[in-house]
This record gives sequence, C-alpha cells and structure tokens, in this order.
Amino acid sequence: MIQQISVFVENRPGALQAMTAVLAENGIDMRAFSLAETSDFGIARIIVNDVYKTTTVLRDAGFVHNVTQVLGVALSDTPGGLDKVLRVLAAADVNVEYLYAFFGGRKGRDAYTIFRVADNAKAAAALAAQGIRQVEQDELLDL
Repeated sequence: MIQQISVFVENRPGALQAMTAVLAENGIDMRAFSLAETSDFGIARIIVNDVYKTTTVLRDAGFVHNVTQVLGVALSDTPGGLDKVLRVLAAADVNVEYLYAFFGGRKGRDAYTIFRVADNAKAAAALAAQGIRQVEQDELLDL
C-alpha cells in the first residue's frame, strides 16, 4: 500500500503555493500530485518521499491534512492499460472512489495509477489474481 497525504487548502489565490512553499523549504519531494476543488476549498492529494516529515511540517505550518492508504498499480503505458485494471476491479465488485495517474518515464512500460477504493484488500487480491502488478511507496521513490 501507499500512504497518500490529503491537504485541505483554501480556494483563494496563493493558498496552494503557500502549501508547496512549506514542502519546498523542507526538502519534501512530491512523487505524485492531484488537486480537486470546490467553491471554498481544495484537496491536494500528494505522494511524497517522507510521509512523517511531511505531515509534521504541514501540521506545524497549520495545514489540516490526513493520511490515507491507497493502492498503487503499475500499468502498461499503452492503449487499454487502465481499462484492464478497471475491468478487474469491476468484476470483483470493487468501487473506485477516485484515481489519478502519472508516468515513470519509460515509454510503453511505466505508467502508475493511484486508486482510492472501498476495499483495499479485496482490490489487491483481485489484481494479484490477474497478474496486475501493485507498487509500494518505496518503489515510487526510485522513479
């Protein structure tokens, strides 16, 4: 599993940059990033190189955040790669709450998707049964 940090950020100019400044000033390396917004606030979802340090500096800077266990999957960077994973999850009756993807840099090999699902264990078992490779936090640090 992968630890994702969700940071609640006011939806106003400069608020997101204030959060990224805290990370930059403390040497935090974001490996993946997603931003969802509403009219009043946004949720920045990040995968980082040091979860403990990140949560500490965010707390000290006054940012409300939480840590969530998410599922990381290595996909083939080819047409249909994501569809294959979603078919397996649908067949296993696993609901996908949200996902975001990023690339590892080698064409045709390394696309990664972070999944927030209703049941991590059920999803992991279904994916493993179909030979779909899951990734752990440490692997993302080596990208």
